[in-house]
Amino acid sequence: MDNDYIAVLTPVEESIDAKFPSLADTLHAMGMRVRYGSGTLSLFGTENMSTLSLPGGGILIGHLFTQDGIAVHDGTRFPRLSAPAQIQKHILENYWGSYLIIQPDPRDPGGFTMTRAPSAAGNLPCIWSIKDGAGFLTSDVSLAIRALLYRKQINWDFIAHRLRYPDIKTERTGFAELVELLPGCSLRTRGSKVSVRQAWSPWDFVAREHRYRDLRDAADQIRHAVESAVHAWTGMDQSILLELSGGLDSSIVAACLRNRHAHVICCNLVTPVPGVDERQYARQMAGQLGAELHTEHLGFDKARFDFAPSPNSVAPAMGPLQYVVDNAMESAAEYHGATAYYTGGGGDSVFCYLRTAAPSTDAWRAHRFGAAITAVRDLASLHQCTFWKAGRLTLSKLRRPPRSPFHQDLTFLAPGSAYVEPEAHPWFAAPMNALPGDRERIFDLAGNQLFESQAARGYKRPLRFPLLSQPVMEACLRAPSWMWIAGGRNRAVARTAFSDLLPPDVMNRQSKATYMSYLGAVYERNRHQIENFLLSGRLRSQGLLDTRAISSFFSKPLPPRDRAFLRMFDLCMVENWIRHQP
Repeated sequence: MDNDYIAVLTPVEESIDAKFPSLADTLHAMGMRVRYGSGTLSLFGTENMSTLSLPGGGILIGHLFTQDGIAVHDGTRFPRLSAPAQIQKHILENYWGSYLIIQPDPRDPGGFTMTRAPSAAGNLPCIWSIKDGAGFLTSDVSLAIRALLYRKQINWDFIAHRLRYPDIKTERTGFAELVELLPGCSLRTRGSKVSVRQAWSPWDFVAREHRYRDLRDAADQIRHAVESAVHAWTGMDQSILLELSGGLDSSIVAACLRNRHAHVICCNLVTPVPGVDERQYARQMAGQLGAELHTEHLGFDKARFDFAPSPNSVAPAMGPLQYVVDNAMESAAEYHGATAYYTGGGGDSVFCYLRTAAPSTDAWRAHRFGAAITAVRDLASLHQCTFWKAGRLTLSKLRRPPRSPFHQDLTFLAPGSAYVEPEAHPWFAAPMNALPGDRERIFDLAGNQLFESQAARGYKRPLRFPLLSQPVMEACLRAPSWMWIAGGRNRAVARTAFSDLLPPDVMNRQSKATYMSYLGAVYERNRHQIENFLLSGRLRSQGLLDTRAISSFFSKPLPPRDRAFLRMFDLCMVENWIRHQP
């Protein structure tokens, strides 16, 4: 990838050549050269790596845009701020993109601050390992391994946490002494000390004083944010393969790709069983876009649970569904010569697609009596129940304590295993007066960081998530949750924002496709192999699985509408990742 990098840190008293002999030659052989140096830090990157010089001797790696989506290529436009914290704050508040900021500490010759962009929408990770003032930060752990800066060792504490809390993204990785700098966080080094803090918070944008008061105003601001984000990314890419399901989210991304310079190919996925064929909607959207619609068929034989993960994978992330989708999209990209993938992924979270009574509860909690009555009515219309039932659900939610972001799943795990303390994502730190709907959507937003690393295809070409770009998240968070169910429609503000750009069938569509039938069929065809895979694997040898419960489950027919088999896919994903590690 053009923006692959590795930054190497050495203690103040040692040079990089003394600490890591022949490192520069090794990295040079890998196509990396020194792109920046300051004190005890040396940054190596590809020839085409995008960088910006910052005031105070810092550097920004990656892509940076103005709020209107204009690419920033000249660091001289930044004001001459003196302190690194001021420069960081200025960038976070006035710009956005996919970047890593490296800033030397003017008061400490061995001190640095590294800040990752609040969104991972543009595919620039930051993985680090630093001890006693020495170590590295990199976009790709395989660079550190090839340079002999790191040696893989499975972090079994992380694996136990991942099995018990499968929906929580953490800074820890599946490897020992290897940590991910999460989006919107800053890493500070000072001598032998390392600390991480949150530099950007989604909670700032749901505060009462920042809320939109009018739905039309909210729709206008959100449309501008989405269009600007999509247009900004298309300036980076020549040929785009858009995963166009025909649903609202991917269709909105498609609508924003009209009249762009990049060549756009739309790819729709279908399966041999009902539930995923959305071509009637995708054709309308592709036709309106004036783009070709390419169809990829996901056969049962293409879904696998035993495959080699991506070389830059630092945690279990790809299951059988992600594997077959990934291969289908990569095949289409190769055929059409696409240079980047685009997806509407994350749209449900960003566009506040809540399935609870939280929106009407939020209106009551916000002391908006008129809005609360309307929200209850909208909730009833959305879920096709009576006004009184919607009201009872709202009152019930008002009385209950806030929903915890920690959801344990002990299914098929060894009984009596040691308790694992849940590790909180930084965005879980909700204010005391946080509204239930805001809690639910921000917790969901944090969960999106799990699937941003699921697709191995992003290792070869950039994988863009435009709807998870920082200005889109900020604009959508400012719209209170009750606005999103206006008129009894889910994602109502987004529908209003793009009503003139979407075909009526897509605009008015309320249903969503599901891969459940496909996955159920994959399970039935592979159940014996899956059982053997789990009962002869490393999770079992570590005493992490309840082998009796697993054997009992496979010995019985799968009841109709029983989704417990999905847990087996999750366990296989973890087992498969572990098997491909040293």
